[in-house]
Amino acid sequence: MRVRVLGTAAGGGVPQWNCACHGCAAARAHPSWRRRHASIAIEASPGRWYVVNATPDIAEQIEATADLRPGPERRRTPVAGAVLTDAELDHTLGLPRLREAAGLRVVATATVRDALAGGLRLDRVLAPYTTLTWTELPEDGAVPLDGTGSLEIAAVRVSGKRPRYAAGLDLPDGAWSVALHVTDRRAGTSLVYAPALAGWPPALGRALSAADCVIVDGTFWDDAEPRRSGFTERTATEMGHLPITGPDGTAERLAALPAARRLYTHLNNTNPLVDPGHDGHRALAGMGIEVASEGQVIDL
Repeated sequence: MRVRVLGTAAGGGVPQWNCACHGCAAARAHPSWRRRHASIAIEASPGRWYVVNATPDIAEQIEATADLRPGPERRRTPVAGAVLTDAELDHTLGLPRLREAAGLRVVATATVRDALAGGLRLDRVLAPYTTLTWTELPEDGAVPLDGTGSLEIAAVRVSGKRPRYAAGLDLPDGAWSVALHVTDRRAGTSLVYAPALAGWPPALGRALSAADCVIVDGTFWDDAEPRRSGFTERTATEMGHLPITGPDGTAERLAALPAARRLYTHLNNTNPLVDPGHDGHRALAGMGIEVASEGQVIDL
């Protein structure tokens, strides 16, 4: 299994267009600080890739990644489809940007599909342009990522938090946000990708303990960061993200996992880790934890 990191930022990216916080201002002054929206791409079979979450900057992510660029035929694309962890706008607005595709497979839980179809009406909006073929991502089993059957993907529910636009939708509570457990049956290796963690349920703990590589939510450095930054009165946990440090922090639990690779992604623009020179990088490295970087390749 080959994985490419396409982006590592939380909603809005770094810099965010309407924000002049320290992280955003520094990213404008130092382009190396810039981060696209959190996403990865997984090679399901030679020359066929699935993006995990379709972000608003998906076209830029594809152009920045040689393996995802079209060719040699004029309209041949290696991008076979998208796998969604949730129905948030930051993870789904890229689907309309892929409307030029002859067809697009989308793998998502039934809850996420119903939200996108009923709330955003994506099926209806995109029907004149392309065909969306939906594959349900179950919580009680795995589905093949591609026709070869080598890679299987399963969902682990991590949150019942609805996107804001879906608050009033007449939908049952379900798997609104999941972690993805991708297993390579031939190699005997697996990856867990969880860009949003509101908790650490037992099922997630089991998946993380069985994985060779884990890439998880690093949105906020500590629980008070959102309040301290002045853009909200809510804490990190109240916003649906376990912080990296503090009593509810994930760093120690991440460090205790047997995985060979442990990485944080989905950094908010207020997170001090957006500064590549921040001491937090060295502290995490001392625990065997990385901060994911765009363009990074992980072979499993």
